[in-house]
Amino acid sequence: MARELIFSFAAFFMLSLTAITGVFANEEHSKIITISKDSVDITGDGKKDAVYMQAIPYQDEHSFLKSILVDIKASNGKNLKIRLDSGIHPTISFPDLNHDGVKDLFIVIPTGGSGGILQGYLYTLKGFVLKDLTIPKALEIESHFLNGYKAEINIKATGKTYQFDLRDRKKQYDLLGLYRSGRLNEPTELMVQGYSVLKPISLPGQMKGLRAIQRISGIANSDTIGIVESVWALKNNIWNLERVSVLEEKNKQQGDRKEKP
Repeated sequence: MARELIFSFAAFFMLSLTAITGVFANEEHSKIITISKDSVDITGDGKKDAVYMQAIPYQDEHSFLKSILVDIKASNGKNLKIRLDSGIHPTISFPDLNHDGVKDLFIVIPTGGSGGILQGYLYTLKGFVLKDLTIPKALEIESHFLNGYKAEINIKATGKTYQFDLRDRKKQYDLLGLYRSGRLNEPTELMVQGYSVLKPISLPGQMKGLRAIQRISGIANSDTIGIVESVWALKNNIWNLERVSVLEEKNKQQGDRKEKP
């Protein structure tokens, strides 16, 4: 009798667990939202493919998406899915960034943090083969404050050094104890952010490239000292740095920042 009760309880438990799992799966499915739908040839066969960007919001907060998916229904009947990181307000466009005559999938997803950082993704589906082309890594930048209310950055890829005049922030920096009588209290680095802008642009020779921006901040994310703009071109599956510009933000106005002689 006891043995029969144990088997009955086990069977009831398994049925209940299956039912709960099914309810959870249906609940997750019901939360899926479609952000965009595009009809574009991304395989190169001359026929339109259906590209859906979908997401599952975090609880009831629709602005933050805990799961983002690109669902592709190709013209040959093949179905492919690209799973992406969480974030807010994802966008997708179709420039030909690897210059093979077929449109690529370029996706940008802001992380939603205070630094304004975003994640970028680049894929090709030429010949119905999905390949991750990646995006260029953010520039490696060394940075630090200097005595006399100044700051300096060095961009490793170019070897160039730039200085910023921060005397307009003297009162704020003195109040926070960063400086005393114009001298640093201790060695302090700047805050070098990841990409806050990633945008396809036209390059000479009818090519497409990427324009990227990284912010340089002082004592907080909101204390923007300057921005570093880089332009990239994908050649033979390798990202090439075409040019770099450094702009200084002073009193919320941007102007050209001359490199250190």
